[in-house]
Amino acid sequence: MKIILIVVGKVKEKFYRDAIDEYVKRLSRYVKLEIITVDDEMTPDGASEIVMDEIKRKEGERILSKIKDNYTVCTLEINGKRLTSEGFASWINNQGINGNSNICFIIGGSLGLHQDVTGRANMHLSFSDMTFPHQLMRVILLEQIYRAERIINNEPYHK
Repeated sequence: MKIILIVVGKVKEKFYRDAIDEYVKRLSRYVKLEIITVDDEMTPDGASEIVMDEIKRKEGERILSKIKDNYTVCTLEINGKRLTSEGFASWINNQGINGNSNICFIIGGSLGLHQDVTGRANMHLSFSDMTFPHQLMRVILLEQIYRAERIINNEPYHK
């Protein structure tokens, strides 16, 4: 199975990069992992809804240009579906069983995702009603994918 993360913006803080690197290393024994970073747009202070939508549209075009037709796309959204770790593992496992061997997770920028991106998704996933920095969300997502792989392989993992 191949897991692709398409993310908006660079990771600036070293502690986030270190955590991401750790989970990339841990996941290497389970899946092929690719992280694709697209540029983010600067949001001016006091930006109008029209300006914010245009920013999301530009970021969305960059994201969509990286998605291949054979990807099963899962967007991370506040209003997405909630799953337990076991449910998430089951969903990932079922993708492989059903022949969907390329799962693409998308983490938007600070304003979220444009509707063109969410419209391409096969799954809309929420980790919380809370908003997380998109850099931290990468760590959380990678940890949950790692946890899912441990569950799928019947291996122990701290609960």
